[in-house]
Amino acid sequence: MRGFTSAIAVALPLVTPLWAQPASVGTWTVKAPRPAITNEAAAVTIGGKLYAPGGSDKGKSVTRLDEYDPATNRWRALADLPQPLDHIAVEAVNGKLYAFGGFAGVIHAGASDAALEYDPTSNTWRRLPPMKGPRGAAGAAAINGKIHVIGGRLRDHVSYSIHEIFDTATGTWAEGPPLPLARDHLAVVAADGKVHVIGGRMSTSDERTGQHDIFDPATNSWTAGSPLPTPRSAMGYALYRGMIIVAGGEIRARTFDENEAFDLKAQRWLTLAPLPSGRHGHGAAVIGDNVYVVGGALQPGGTGNTDQLIMFNLP
Repeated sequence: MRGFTSAIAVALPLVTPLWAQPASVGTWTVKAPRPAITNEAAAVTIGGKLYAPGGSDKGKSVTRLDEYDPATNRWRALADLPQPLDHIAVEAVNGKLYAFGGFAGVIHAGASDAALEYDPTSNTWRRLPPMKGPRGAAGAAAINGKIHVIGGRLRDHVSYSIHEIFDTATGTWAEGPPLPLARDHLAVVAADGKVHVIGGRMSTSDERTGQHDIFDPATNSWTAGSPLPTPRSAMGYALYRGMIIVAGGEIRARTFDENEAFDLKAQRWLTLAPLPSGRHGHGAAVIGDNVYVVGGALQPGGTGNTDQLIMFNLP
């Protein structure tokens, strides 16, 4: 197999727990690897299946779209993206996949303003009205059919506070209040009718933040939330069982294996079982009672890319 695959994914059976702590902390399990080795990956769930569009392999953006079925533990390739992209912001609404921005080319170059829609029933992509301007490494989250595309960067050292809102019913864009702190490689999650923006970076991966901003569409305003205990960027994130999971990340010298979760009811951060190894630039999505983490890199920057798919479960 070309590229880098970690020894963990090769050596362990597909159902072997990688890390086991008390049941309240959770376990990680290796699943079938994605048929592509990709960093700066994305992931979203539609109809009980995981969709992974784009990503970067050896510094080059890819067009592929892969679908994972947890019922069979198998992947299949679907219709390619209209253009090669990595660092994409993705969301699912009404059974369709939406992809915004990203980079096409070497890391943090060739920023795109693309807005794309994928329909699994017809296995086709279509272009939507583009974003206000090109950017990659943004985040996206949907509330009531409207997708909030927040933050991102144009290129190295140029971070944005942009907050654009795409209405999937009308196909139009609106401008929302800017993010309080301009940043990229951030976590953006919708929960309880609000959008949570957590962590990220401003310039280099060392200039990271744990800032937690919460946008309320009802008041059209931002408030401050409890900050991420371990500030980092390029994390995997998802809404899982009443918690916002934030797993992995990087700085210039290392990757993180931290797996922290914000309990929405208790309004506090919890520490869960760490990733089997540090990683960044991976996608994360929830299917049923499990969190799936795909791709990324086990080393800082654009090296150590992996095809791993691992699954987290909290009994």
